[in-house]
Amino acid sequence: MTADGSGFRLDGRQGRTRFELALMAGLAAALLAAAAVAGFVAARGPTPPRTLQDRVRAVASTLRCPICQDLSVADSPSGLAGQMRATIAQELRAGMTSDQIRSRFVSAYGEWIALAPSRRGIDLVAWIAPILLVVAGLAVGLFAIRRWSFSGLGFARRSRALGPFTQAGDQLSPADRRLLERALRSIPDEEE
Repeated sequence: MTADGSGFRLDGRQGRTRFELALMAGLAAALLAAAAVAGFVAARGPTPPRTLQDRVRAVASTLRCPICQDLSVADSPSGLAGQMRATIAQELRAGMTSDQIRSRFVSAYGEWIALAPSRRGIDLVAWIAPILLVVAGLAVGLFAIRRWSFSGLGFARRSRALGPFTQAGDQLSPADRRLLERALRSIPDEEE
């Protein structure tokens, strides 16, 4: 047992206990399993709609309601949205594809009817900008963490060199700091 009673050490020296290692291995296995399941679901994609009602909802959820513009045609309670859902169902029964139906609505109402911007031209910025912002945020965060961790090391070195003058030494110019260090070295040590 260790001196603190926490468990057995693997090598008899300071290190992790078997329980800690088993806990970390279990956590790593759980994270790998979760990542594998998420990857499988992402690769498989959503299940295709089977019934006509599901297909109508799939198409209607990509179109904006002209009356209540913050809702999709699938979610809107307005009468016009109900008529648009009926039109979508009728066109699906007639054999039109989802893309053809969306194209008809875009040509009738304009590009704004689509809830998601197209992935071409200037609209591509709406798809790329969030990714760039996340990457930039991660980069800034990593830079800040790295800077903070290295500034802590620099503070420890400075405080050892300047002793009790650490706070005042942080505000000194390099020339003044050298002068202070020279003055401190010239003071004879008092030995009792």
